[in-house]
Amino acid sequence: MNNSTVTALLSAIPELQHLLEIVILLAPQLEKLVSVRQTFRQQPPTPERTYTFENNMAAILREAGRLLVEDEYNRVEPECRDDCPLRLRFAGEEYRRRPKSRNQIGTLFGEIELHRYLYEAVEAGVPAIFPLEIQLGVEAGLATPALAERVGLWSVDHEQEEVRKLLLHEHNVSWSITSLRKVTTSLRDGVASFREEAQLARVLELLEKAFASKGKHRPVLAAGRDGVHVPIRKDGYHEGATATVSVHDRHGKRLGTVYLGQMPEPGQGTLSAQLTSLLTKVLTQWHARGRPAPRLAYITDGGNHPKEYYKQVLRTMDDPWHPGQKLAWQWVLDFWHACGYLHKVAEALFGKAAKVAKWFARWRRWLRDRHQGLTQVLRSVMWHYNNKPKLRKGKQKEFWKAYRFLRKHAVWMKYSQYRHQRMPIGSGVTEAACKTVFTERLKRSGMTWSHEGGQVILDLRVLVLSKVWHEAHDRYLRSRLQPTIVKPASQQVNRKQILKKAA
Repeated sequence: MNNSTVTALLSAIPELQHLLEIVILLAPQLEKLVSVRQTFRQQPPTPERTYTFENNMAAILREAGRLLVEDEYNRVEPECRDDCPLRLRFAGEEYRRRPKSRNQIGTLFGEIELHRYLYEAVEAGVPAIFPLEIQLGVEAGLATPALAERVGLWSVDHEQEEVRKLLLHEHNVSWSITSLRKVTTSLRDGVASFREEAQLARVLELLEKAFASKGKHRPVLAAGRDGVHVPIRKDGYHEGATATVSVHDRHGKRLGTVYLGQMPEPGQGTLSAQLTSLLTKVLTQWHARGRPAPRLAYITDGGNHPKEYYKQVLRTMDDPWHPGQKLAWQWVLDFWHACGYLHKVAEALFGKAAKVAKWFARWRRWLRDRHQGLTQVLRSVMWHYNNKPKLRKGKQKEFWKAYRFLRKHAVWMKYSQYRHQRMPIGSGVTEAACKTVFTERLKRSGMTWSHEGGQVILDLRVLVLSKVWHEAHDRYLRSRLQPTIVKPASQQVNRKQILKKAA
């Protein structure tokens, strides 16, 4: 045997030892796998036997994965207490070593028993920590990052009991409602802090695609907001708020949208602040890249909060491309909202459904397609009003309310011009956000919400709907602090050493 062969064998010894450890650990599971395969081979396959075979194999393999994960995570810290650092520093506080204790942790393969050292704070009143759980990224002391993410994504669409059933069926993890809420809230606290960064990157990416598209019109950055009533526990319905930021290419095609959502609060200040911050950072960074300004559109209904936001915020924004000037936001009154008032006029004038439908179908198209369409619509309205018998008092009130709304908002209803310029005229994406962000999850039969519980779900939903979940989650995992060694064990010498990280 030559020297190269000996060297190769020696280098392979650690790998062989590691493989042997795995075989010993999984010996019972390997025996079960062999037994299940032999049982399946003994008789011709049938749908029933195939079903049983696959489920048995999945259960055995999941248990094998659970054992491997449990063994690996428990190897991160030294077995001997004296080999652990005497003191650590984490988040500005110093901690001293104490004995090990056990904790049940949920993983993708099931629950494992984690043995970890406690570190007690030197300063009184500061909670103790478990450095191993911090290293592994255990969420709320209950779940590994992989399982916590799965729970967060399930909670976006499913009710609590459904999530608990999924956890038990898919991962053999049994949690109480309290544990489920702890994990979901902790995950939300982490990923939601990176919501703006992830959405900013998403909008800038969409702007790049929009400006790379072909066409004679500049792309459009469109914002919108709307309200939706939410059932609050023991307090009836109150108005929550949602907002959208969309990018349209040179042909007016919407390329993508990011979403915001906020539970009811007086004045909707939080939503306004979030939307303003996102828009400001998008335009500032887009300008910093040396790119031309997009056209800016604000498409909403005529509600008080949207109107005040336009007047008090959007019209006062500084223009990065023209210092000393304000950004030129074009407020577009949602076409279908205007049509709603047009239909009310028709109902007041004609009464009969057939006449209402006929008149409305014609003049709705005029409103959308004709130059000065609203002017012509209002002329028709007044001609019919003056040439018909006097309306009853109730109809009079409805008629003039709708008529004045159309007159008052005429400057923001130049739909033919907007369409010619490939500008969006409908707030459909924002109207849809009321449904997708709120209604589909928060307004199911019999549901009521606390402000805090509802906001947890909204913060998770907007990340998924905005297609930035993975970006925000990755940023969150990378941001998590790790403890550092202040005073090593007696045989250690590197005072700046960072604790060994789990694979």
